[in-house]
Amino acid sequence: MDLNRESWRRFSPAEAKRIMEAFAIPAGGGLQALEKALSYRLYAMVNKQAVAWTEDGALEFRMIECRVQATRRRKGLPDFPCKPVGIVEYTEFAAAVDPRIRTECLACPPDAAGDCYCVWRFTLTAAPGS
Repeated sequence: MDLNRESWRRFSPAEAKRIMEAFAIPAGGGLQALEKALSYRLYAMVNKQAVAWTEDGALEFRMIECRVQATRRRKGLPDFPCKPVGIVEYTEFAAAVDPRIRTECLACPPDAAGDCYCVWRFTLTAAPGS
């Protein structure tokens, strides 16, 4: 698990930077830039995901279908406890898009997430010195 987490610590910002360059997403573009970048992740091609804006201006990301977890469930295995890895993965990805973005895990296995596999909340903090 430690190696997996450290791999995502390096891969996530690299993936974000490649996406931003390939799709002309501006660095420091806030939550709108993050929403766009999330739609181009490798995961977006194999999993069903959704984003929603909350009344307080936060961006919530939901993994509706996760191929890894669905396969485990189909085989009668428990969910893979990916929360520790996910915290690193989503935090590093979001920070690479804009360092002002803060990431909060609302639910991720081993947590129950209701009608989806995981839920992440992103908020924008004020720039330092403002």
